[in-house]
Formats: sequence, structure tokens, C-alpha cells
Amino acid sequence: MTGFGLLAAALLAAAPDFLVFERQREPGRHAPRDVCVIPAAGGDERCLATGPSDDAWPRFFPDGARVLFSSNRKGSWQLWEVALSGGEPRVSRASRSREWQADISPDGSRLALLSDAPGRDSLRLVTRADGAERELLRQGPRTVMGNPDFSPDGRSLVFSSNGGQLGHHVYLWTEGAKEPRRLSSLAWGGCSPRFSADGRTVLYVVRSRIKTTSTIVEHDLASGRETTLVDWPALNYDPAPSPDGREIAFASTATGQFQIYRLRRSDGKSWRVTFAPGAARMPDYGPRR
Repeated sequence: MTGFGLLAAALLAAAPDFLVFERQREPGRHAPRDVCVIPAAGGDERCLATGPSDDAWPRFFPDGARVLFSSNRKGSWQLWEVALSGGEPRVSRASRSREWQADISPDGSRLALLSDAPGRDSLRLVTRADGAERELLRQGPRTVMGNPDFSPDGRSLVFSSNGGQLGHHVYLWTEGAKEPRRLSSLAWGGCSPRFSADGRTVLYVVRSRIKTTSTIVEHDLASGRETTLVDWPALNYDPAPSPDGREIAFASTATGQFQIYRLRRSDGKSWRVTFAPGAARMPDYGPRR
């Protein structure tokens, strides 16, 4: 086996121990981003997608061998993918519309994504085999939606939106339901939702309205009870559960700018994972589920 083949095999064998994330190349809220990967325990970062374009919102494919991400490298936001072992990124789905912030169903057959077809942002389901699209939700012209995430059984989605209620909220869409169900408190709102590994709870972010801080909470879908997971005096965002449910990764400004941390659920112990310059956000464990 060649050196590259040995490297690829080693990376794939160690896939459960990797986190993929987006890294800003320079300070500034709108600075371009790269898609990078790092051992979950910490170590050297390696960029999978970089260049003059903005590459963001990475998610592992269920097989753990590839990463799906959004990029404007051809002008408009489109979905791209890149192998965990390296190589040139390639278009994952070609569309005439702007498409971004996608998640892959656990069986790999569908995408949940945001799209501006036909002329207004919407949440859509796409069958990967034939490209068939289904619009799940389209709201007003000033609506901002984000962060679609499949449940482990592939029958539900969580996402965030500022349409229909005061402020930004987290919603649950389930196959067969007439309308999505709001999960976040009407008083506080929420964003950045992710299903837990067992699908029984949803992790999301609650932003303080009086301080520059945010809290990561866990919402029990059966009881509605919520548990605080991260309440550091900082902006804490982008929670992502590990495949075994024992920990979460998230981004925090605890040291001044966003970096990636891991938190062990059993005792609340946390570790900082990323240390390179530039804000690091949107972690995802691989392989997912």
C-alpha cells in the first residue's frame, strides 16, 4: 500500500476520534472560513477545504469517510464534499439555486438543506439518488432559518427560525405532522439545535438578552424538561453530541474568541481542543450516529 493509502486507512480507522469544524482565517465576523479536522483529543489541525472561498457548516457523511460542507467557491452557495483522507473537494450536488447548511440523513439517502428556490428561503428535503426535492417550510421574506439536523431514525428534523414567533426559536418537524412544533421557550428563544445520539432530547443554545453570554441546554422531547449543560460566562454555541452520547463538542468564547471544547456528560469535565489562530466553530463528530 502506498504512503497515501496507509495515511487514508489510518485516518478512516480513527474516524470516531475526529472532529470536523470550520476555522476563520483571520479576525472579523465575516472573515472567510476553512473546513478543518482535528483529533477529538486534540492535536494538529489539518484543513480539508481552503482557499479564497468561504467554506463552512461541515457535517460528516454517515460512513465517516467524507465531509459535506457549504461553499461559495463557484460564486453562489452550493454543497460540496471532500474526503477525510484529503484530496480536492468536489461538487456534491449541483443546483441552480443557492443551497447551504445541509445535514445528511443517518442512512445517507437524503439531505435536509436551506435553499432560495423558488426565490425565497426554504427548508427542503432532497433525495440524493434522483435529486427529487420536497419543500417542508417556506416563511416570510425576512425569515432567517438555520441548522437543520436529522433525528437518529431519520423521521424528524430540528431547525431554527425567526418566522412565526417573536425572536429566533427552535422547531421540531416530524414526518406526518401538519406544522412544526416549537421547542424553545417563547420568552427566551433558541438556535443551533442538534438531536442527541439517542434522539430523545435536543440540544440547543439560549442567548441572554441582557448579557453577552449564551447557555447550552438539553430539551427532553417527552417531558419538555430542560437541563443546562454549559453556562460558562461566555458565548457558548454549536453543540454536537458524540456518537455514543457520552460527551458533547461545542464552541465557546471563554478565552476571547470561539474555540472548540469537549465536555464529558458524566462529570461535566471539559477540555479545549483547538488552539490555532482564528475563530473555530460548528464541530461535528465522525462518524455520526
